[in-house]
Amino acid sequence: MPIEPVRWAHDRLELLDQTLLPLREVVRHYARWEDVADGIRTLVVRGAPAIGVAAAYGVVLAARESHAKTYDALAADLETAIKGLAATRPTAVNLFWALERMRRTALGLAGQSPEAVRVRLLAEAETIRAEDIAANRAMGAHGVALVPDGARILTHCNAGALATAGYGTALGVIRAAHERGKVALVWVDETRPVMQGSRLTAWEMVYEGIPHRLIPDVAAGSVMAQGEVDMVVTGADRIAANGDTANKIGTYAVAVLAQHHRVPFYVAAPFSTIDASLASGREIPIEERDASEVRRTGAHQTAPEDSPVYNPAFDVTPAALITAIITEHGIFRPPYRFV
Repeated sequence: MPIEPVRWAHDRLELLDQTLLPLREVVRHYARWEDVADGIRTLVVRGAPAIGVAAAYGVVLAARESHAKTYDALAADLETAIKGLAATRPTAVNLFWALERMRRTALGLAGQSPEAVRVRLLAEAETIRAEDIAANRAMGAHGVALVPDGARILTHCNAGALATAGYGTALGVIRAAHERGKVALVWVDETRPVMQGSRLTAWEMVYEGIPHRLIPDVAAGSVMAQGEVDMVVTGADRIAANGDTANKIGTYAVAVLAQHHRVPFYVAAPFSTIDASLASGREIPIEERDASEVRRTGAHQTAPEDSPVYNPAFDVTPAALITAIITEHGIFRPPYRFV
């Protein structure tokens, strides 16, 4: 069965709770947009494309929650929800892209009945979800051409089915290459401090039967130095117009190591991740998360409670370190121009 982290069923949004993986597979059910916002904020759903899809369904729930009898009253309720959902996480641009798309859909129905708006918003959210899966498969089809036979691929964080509506971006490329028998091994960075590599990517590798080895983040340079990595492929949460890319913290270090060891470094992301309004990565807002994520590993405290913490969730990899960016529209190489 395919991995479905985000889906609409029985007039509710269902999210696979990623905070409980790999030990438990629990599906959460949402009937209120406020709860969806909390699910995004607390990482029940994470990964830029998946966040965008979940937020789109959050707008659907806001429309259904509303008791508005007129279009104008419903539009006001929707705007409140859109602003609340937008305030959850600042870095992943897919969140804002999806919310703006839902806003435009509602505005295009001005004067129609609230029920007509509700029906159309659900259809739009379903379309966003379907388009994301199709885009991921297209990325896989384009990216597989970059994968040599017998490839040993290193990836950081989780950019698989769990981070999207299904199939995956970086792991979509790996999955497509595996389907063609081209993958010898996937090196999976654990990705501290929330361990999305060890908890989520390794779980997907086991689920899909893809050969892999989990390594601590600090081992990435060592396996490259031993000649055991043929390419790196990661996802992205926001890409500036010049190709600078924000992704999970630690990605920049991997890119520096890859350049030093002459290992190609690829980014796989849908076009909705490209924020052409930002000239460079210096303008990308970087989320800083709670200190407890660093002081603890799961429920176990690993640092003094009084130790100050800096916990950025993302870093920016300069375009100069990126060999190519894989999208559903093809492969882009430097200098990056996405028009």
